[in-house]
This record gives sequence, C-alpha cells and structure tokens, in this order.
Amino acid sequence: MPRLRLLLDFLRPRRSYAYGREHNCQRAELWLPAGDGPHPVLVTIHGGSWRAGYTKFVMRGLAGDLVRRGFAVWNIEYRCVGRGQGGGWPATFADVASAIDALAGLKAPVDIDAVTVLGHSAGAALALWAGSRASLPAGAPGANPLVSPIAIVAQAAPADLAGIYRATGGGAVASLMGGSPERFADRYALADPLARVPLPMPTLLVHGTDDRVVSALHSRNYARAARAAGGAVELVELDRDASTRHRSHLDPASPAWAVVVRWLALRNAALNSRQAAPGLPGCPTC
Repeated sequence: MPRLRLLLDFLRPRRSYAYGREHNCQRAELWLPAGDGPHPVLVTIHGGSWRAGYTKFVMRGLAGDLVRRGFAVWNIEYRCVGRGQGGGWPATFADVASAIDALAGLKAPVDIDAVTVLGHSAGAALALWAGSRASLPAGAPGANPLVSPIAIVAQAAPADLAGIYRATGGGAVASLMGGSPERFADRYALADPLARVPLPMPTLLVHGTDDRVVSALHSRNYARAARAAGGAVELVELDRDASTRHRSHLDPASPAWAVVVRWLALRNAALNSRQAAPGLPGCPTC
C-alpha cells in the first residue's frame, strides 16, 4: 500500500512555471493540496553534488506526501555545474533565490508568509543559505529577498563548504565555488552555510550517523556553531541503519522523513495557535 500511495503521489497534477529566461533549468513546479487556501508552502531543493544530471524529479515522492498533509509544494530546478547549464558560483545561488522569490508573484492560493525551505544533500546546503539571505550585503547574489522563510529543513546537509573542500581536496565544492576558500574567501563568506550562522528562523537538521556520502560531522559542526551564535537549531541524528543512510531521506516511508513531518506538524500547530490568539506572547520555538 505505501508504494501504491507513492506512485499515486507521483501522478498528482502539478503545473510548471519559468522563473528565469537564461536556461531551461530555471523552472519550478507547483503542487497544490485540496481546498481553497491560501496554503502553507514547502520549497523543495534537490541535491546531487550541485552537478548536472540530478533534477527536481527526485523530490517528487516527498512533494506528494507533503501535499497530502495540506502543504503547497514549490519544487524547484536550478542551474547546476556541467552539461552547459552554467551553474556554480554565482548562478546556482542566484537561481535558488529567484525561484523562492517567484512565489511572491505567483497567481495561486499560496501563503507567502508561511514558507518553509527544505533541501536534501547539496540542496540542503542551498536551503540553509537561503535562510541567510536577509543578512547578505547589497549586491550579493540573493540579497534583498522578496520572500522570507519562516523555517528551514536540511536533510543530510554538507553545511560546511570550506571544511568539505579541505577534507576532500576540492571535489564537488571546488566545482560549485570555482576554487578554494583561500583563493575565494569572499565567495565562501557569502555562500558557506557555516559562515552565515545564525539564521533568523528555526532550523531542523536531520542526518544519519551511517551516512557515507555526507558525514554527519558537518551537521554537528553547523548545529554547534549556530547555537553558539544564538540560533534556534535542532539536530536529529539517526542511528546506524540501512533505512537512515543518505538517500533514505527521499523516501516518504523512512524514519528520516518521519522526523521531518513531525517537526513540521508541531510548527504548524504552534503557528495556528498564535494566529488564533494573537495577543499571546511569542513562542520562542515558533
């Protein structure tokens, strides 16, 4: 039954929108739940080492599950490195920013004051970066956001670009950023999630301790630095198990995804309580 439900979720109607004109990758698809709305929004950002070949298709299982739970989903594509897409610094970051901001002009029943950004793997690093846009200096890629998220979810995040560069000798981070943190210190200061803590909104990190693609150490380092800077960060580490490895985050039947939907449900309940009783003091975890 769960697999049939997943197949039906993949077949849900959705509409594709262009948010840019420079490349075909500058598109996003909107999934809407039943009802008139306006609906809270989940922006989903796929991973894949920021390299061409991976697409928003991999997030559709999660998108379908979120729609069943009453969320509108804005599943974005962006320019990656390779295959003539022109991705990397700064295009990849600029695309993510433009895609999120496109929600402000969307003619659809979505609540742009209730936007959460969720990313997996390389997309999780972009989600964390998206949460920091309000503090970017004028003229930086992604500065002056039109849409400000109320929460960030990062699944198996490579949240320390400079650290990963040094640990791997460059690798995917070198392709994304164009070189080392020593050579391009200004870029890393603007783009590296670890360099941009704390975020002004609650953040959930979910990471498997047996993740052999992106070490859980990076989420631990990010959580420690963000908390030290005053950020509201929750890190959930999942025990060593085949069901909690890197790609299991993309399975809506996995323990990793169960952590996310519970967190989102608690946040929604808190947000609805505050809206129903606006005179109450603010909730520090909302």
